[in-house]
Amino acid sequence: MTLAISALLLFGALLVLLIRSKSVGGAAALIAVLFGYYLSRTPAAPAIDSVMSALADAIPDM
Repeated sequence: MTLAISALLLFGALLVLLIRSKSVGGAAALIAVLFGYYLSRTPAAPAIDSVMSALADAIPDM
């Protein structure tokens, strides 16, 4: 749960920074958010979650 909230905050902050720096327009940001929302509802969500967990576990070992 902690990792999910941290990743959500990280990616949300990154999206806000990209919008503010005009690297990503509002429409592209909306598409990115909707893509993430619909991707989380697919059967691919557990695989993505396990990859993110594995990366989070590997980072302290570096």
